[in-house]
Amino acid sequence: MRAGRRRAAAAALTGAVLLAGCSTSDSPDPAPRPTSTPDAAGWPEPRADRPVVDLRFDVAEDLETVSGAERVVFTPDLDTCVLVFRSWPNKPATARAGSGLTVSEVRVDGEPAEVRDVPAGAPDSAPAGTLQEVPLPECAEPGEEITVELEFEVELGPDVNERVGTAGGVDVAWFATAFPLLAWERGRGWDRSPAVAVAGEMTVSEDFELASLEVVADSRYEVLGIGEAVGTSDGPGDTTVHEFTAPSVRDVAVTVGELDVQSAEIGGVRVHVGLDEGVEEATAAEWLARLEESMGALVALLGPFPYDDLWVSVLSSQTSGIEFPGAIQFGDVDPDFRRALVTHELAHMWFYGLVGNNQAVHPWLDESFATFAQMVVHGEGSASMADLPGSRRHGVGEPIQYWEQFRRPSSAYYDTVYIVGGTTLADARTRLGVEAFDAALQEYLRANAWSIATPDDVQEAFAELPEVLTELERVGALP
Repeated sequence: MRAGRRRAAAAALTGAVLLAGCSTSDSPDPAPRPTSTPDAAGWPEPRADRPVVDLRFDVAEDLETVSGAERVVFTPDLDTCVLVFRSWPNKPATARAGSGLTVSEVRVDGEPAEVRDVPAGAPDSAPAGTLQEVPLPECAEPGEEITVELEFEVELGPDVNERVGTAGGVDVAWFATAFPLLAWERGRGWDRSPAVAVAGEMTVSEDFELASLEVVADSRYEVLGIGEAVGTSDGPGDTTVHEFTAPSVRDVAVTVGELDVQSAEIGGVRVHVGLDEGVEEATAAEWLARLEESMGALVALLGPFPYDDLWVSVLSSQTSGIEFPGAIQFGDVDPDFRRALVTHELAHMWFYGLVGNNQAVHPWLDESFATFAQMVVHGEGSASMADLPGSRRHGVGEPIQYWEQFRRPSSAYYDTVYIVGGTTLADARTRLGVEAFDAALQEYLRANAWSIATPDDVQEAFAELPEVLTELERVGALP
């Protein structure tokens, strides 16, 4: 998320944010670019016992609230006596801007259930905590199927430069990670990491089958969702029901409003771009052209694009980019000038979408790798570690909560996890051999597809390249 947001900070690193074709004779040699598509037969199938989710969002005509209903069929692989859901609109960045999520009713296997609201980092202004615990009437054993039904309400704040909000002056609303998100990690159990006031993601979710996503909105509005657009039908009054489905995702994003929507097939992927009426920097066609170039380069580096559809919302009140599995929210930026941002967010389709991670505990596993991919594609890298304060040279692997101790926590986090982590990977690839590095990276992606990876998985994938592991240890990414 938010690659390139602090250009001044990144520019302090020699060569770290050079745009393609903008190097000078004093610039370091760029990282070698991928030259051909890897020999990839495709990704493994997702787990058959992954959760199954049905979602319905009823969007108010004024676009200020959303009524939601969710059904989750969940099969734990460990004993559990409680269910844990995360309400991420209540984290500091969104709640303080006026957005929030409230769970009103929960049923477990058809019976009403108690809900315990836990603040878990939510500010006082939030309507509820970021964590809801649902005690089970009887503890569940591994392999025992549990069906949970939840009803909830989402508030959409005005002019929010985040994943949940509305824009002043134009009819548009967007809401992502805006439903009770099952916080289970296979083999580890529930994640209860608190939300923190750092500009970055802090979620964790196993991939789930999105059996059905229904978005009910005023018929005059366009709707962007996630996965395959199944079709539309008449809803109550002057509304239309828009239905989507996806075989394997770990989050959901929706945009509703008066949008200029254009679609194109790029490399076998259906790409849909929607711009709200306040967007001025580029047209939908220009966005499609930039997406096509970045997608081609990333497929050559990382393997097949993980999704059949990509949904891109360009929103006038946002300033950077936020990734979701098969969807991205961009601000009103020039995609040609901010091409590194476009590539970074697309790289998250592999690093976070395909291979997940606990973004609160191991944020470098998606942000450092996405920045690495951006650097390879755009010829960046070879930054000097001396350009960063000593306190930020060796903390790449720290959890997101660690960065709250700094005077400017978001800048410290960005400078270290994105720039130092990405540069370390890009430089290791250049020094140790592109072919060997890329082969290990592609094996990491295949081995951990549709799962939640940990640093141990990186160590295993690069075991034959110990110099890479040594470099990652040097900057604190690995113990």
